[in-house]
Amino acid sequence: MESVARILILAGVALLVIGLILYFVPLPSWLGRLPGDVRIERPGVRIYFPLATSILLSVVLSALLWLFSRTR
Repeated sequence: MESVARILILAGVALLVIGLILYFVPLPSWLGRLPGDVRIERPGVRIYFPLATSILLSVVLSALLWLFSRTR
């Protein structure tokens, strides 16, 4: 049970650090406005599906995790 608690604490600290970075460091203006991101705006309704942004972030994170797993 001690290992689960340690993992949860580390995950919480990691999320806190990521949240602080996202709060204080502005994201690039093109992130979230890529071709392939679906935006529907009507009076009173705004729907946004960041498909291309999600795919880009998935590829980048997968590559980083692959690199880190190879160094072990």
